[in-house]
Amino acid sequence: MVALAILRVEKLKSFGNVGGSEKHTARLQDTPNADTTKKNLRLIGTEDGTALEDLVKTKIASTTKHKPRKDAVLCSEIFLSASPEYFRPDDPSLAGEWEQDRMVLFAGASRTWLLNNYGDKCVRAELHLDEATPHIHAYIVPINDKTKQLSHKEMFGGDGRVGSIKLSKLQDSYASALAPLGIERGVKGSKATHTKVKEYYQAVNSEPLTNVWSNKKLAPQPLESATNYVARIQNDDQFQVLNHQLADRAFMLERLSRAEQRARASEKERQRLEKEVRELELKTQQLRDLALEDVAWELGLNYDRGKWKGHGHIINIDGSKFYDFAPEQLHGGGGAIDLVMHVQGCNFRQAIAWLGDRFGEAGAQRAAIAHTTKAAADIIQTEPRPQFTPPVEDRNNWSAVENYLIQERGIPSDCVQMLHNQGLVYADDQQNAVFIMRNLDGQRNGAFLRGTRGENNRFQGYSKGTKRSDSWFYFSLGGKANDFTSTAILCKSPIDAISRAMLEYLIRGDVPPERTAYIAIDDIKSLPLERLQKVPNILVAFGNDKSTDAAAQRVLELLPQSQIKKSKAHDWNQQLLDYGRQLRQQQQQQQRQQSDELSL
Repeated sequence: MVALAILRVEKLKSFGNVGGSEKHTARLQDTPNADTTKKNLRLIGTEDGTALEDLVKTKIASTTKHKPRKDAVLCSEIFLSASPEYFRPDDPSLAGEWEQDRMVLFAGASRTWLLNNYGDKCVRAELHLDEATPHIHAYIVPINDKTKQLSHKEMFGGDGRVGSIKLSKLQDSYASALAPLGIERGVKGSKATHTKVKEYYQAVNSEPLTNVWSNKKLAPQPLESATNYVARIQNDDQFQVLNHQLADRAFMLERLSRAEQRARASEKERQRLEKEVRELELKTQQLRDLALEDVAWELGLNYDRGKWKGHGHIINIDGSKFYDFAPEQLHGGGGAIDLVMHVQGCNFRQAIAWLGDRFGEAGAQRAAIAHTTKAAADIIQTEPRPQFTPPVEDRNNWSAVENYLIQERGIPSDCVQMLHNQGLVYADDQQNAVFIMRNLDGQRNGAFLRGTRGENNRFQGYSKGTKRSDSWFYFSLGGKANDFTSTAILCKSPIDAISRAMLEYLIRGDVPPERTAYIAIDDIKSLPLERLQKVPNILVAFGNDKSTDAAAQRVLELLPQSQIKKSKAHDWNQQLLDYGRQLRQQQQQQQRQQSDELSL
């Protein structure tokens, strides 16, 4: 199970409460279930013998301006821990045990969190190692920095919804500090409560097995053999009832565990979405232009009967737009920068400098971003979109490229000719093999180039203007041209996609019975997710390269209907070459056998 962060806050309203708490945490009195052979550690505060009560009094006297109110919380006690799964992952049930490295990391992260959040207001923190699971008791004097008065409510929240929100944010903060250790935040709003020690032992003592042994009918009889005893109690109605109860209990515990897992997953998704919303709100604020009314005010214009007047201007402001009705002006525009340029009679750079002087650097940046955003939108709407121009075909070089694909890459000649006839593969003036890339509607948006001239030519790249996010090298085999694609096989390069298809063809002896698409995907960012979600069967065939394992796993996360298929060789083309070599060896062996038989 996942390890969860634990944080609770208690109020200590009197110095008697403070002293009583210290007796427990400093082990000044006997503590049930505490192992006296194990030593607790003080994480914050000295071991000089000063009583906790005196530490709290000294802090209050040196910091607060007034005497504490009668109902004031004098000290706040924070309990920090993590569920047993973190401290002893192999067997959480082993109470009183922990892995030393994990305990040290937990203690260090918790101490850092306390100091970062409360500084010298945290007068003491004790790490308890003598109970079932390591935990920390920290004492905070809740002083408000602004009012210099005690205020537990201001620091930790009080009763009601506002207090719950503050406590929830505090738990968020602590969970974030422990996240690098693999400890997660519990489910927000959970109604789960802390089980006290006495309640725990009561629950243990009422287990069904205790009831079994207290029932005399189910106890073994004098001189009764084990075999007879087992047979007798198995036929007893009460024993069957207990068996059913235990089975029901196990079933409910399993259901509870699954529900908790689903709740944690939902909570993590909610937190992720909440973070995205906050980031979007921040970005939206940063993208929003300055209010034109504020700019007009700074420009020295006066608001009179719906218009901003002054310096020979009569300006009406409507949202992000303005219009000057002064007879000598009659000019309209939009945005803070345009308004400054119009009223000040200055250029763009001077307008930015003016805004920076009046609204600060952040304000000038907001105005500049809004101005650029509007200009970009105008350009996108009016400027024609660039069109991809494929490399010019050079037919004189095709024989060399064709020979490269057949002889050096082992691709059957009829396959090469088929792709060439479809315009998907051809040669350019540099004797590169050109693999045409299309969007899923068939429009040509790019090309992948593979060098073939000379020995050991390793050149590969994309033709200028290729739209990599919306074009792929792909082709389909099997079924009919207008059939729905039932299988998509994703490979890392055009040659690998062709090789994978030809391996299937050579092994099967025919094209696949159903429509199958072979697609070259060189990066997870270019995955055509929306279209692939509709394909029932997907093979992630990125070869046998460890560098692509992470990308393959990511595809599985995005497309649950997919499965990974690794090549036996380094990649599918090498496997195709190896398979072709085996076929030729078998053919030569058969020819030799036939020749030997004829000679006989």
